[in-house]
Amino acid sequence: MNLPGTIGRPAQHGPEQSTHMNDHLRGGRRLIDAAEPRPTPNRTREMELLPEAMARSQLSERLREAESQRRTHQLALAARMERRSQRLHRRAERASQRARRALARALM
Repeated sequence: MNLPGTIGRPAQHGPEQSTHMNDHLRGGRRLIDAAEPRPTPNRTREMELLPEAMARSQLSERLREAESQRRTHQLALAARMERRSQRLHRRAERASQRARRALARALM
């Protein structure tokens, strides 16, 4: 089947294409030719996306900083807990020693 719009011959979509010879027939406006390479995207799109890219980089930097602060806080908390544990352990040892001495005195 060779009808336009079938798998063998897909229908044409997009803007009407013209040749350079027929430009004067269309009011002097030149339509885009499919064979011509498209112009490189202009910088306005990049300029519009700059604040978004900067916000993304600032956000990732802030996330890294928050993660670093969180790790630092956890490390300081672990050190405090370890010191407290050692202090309580020494206190319990002293109490145990006092109890042994009191027991030894009572048995003498």
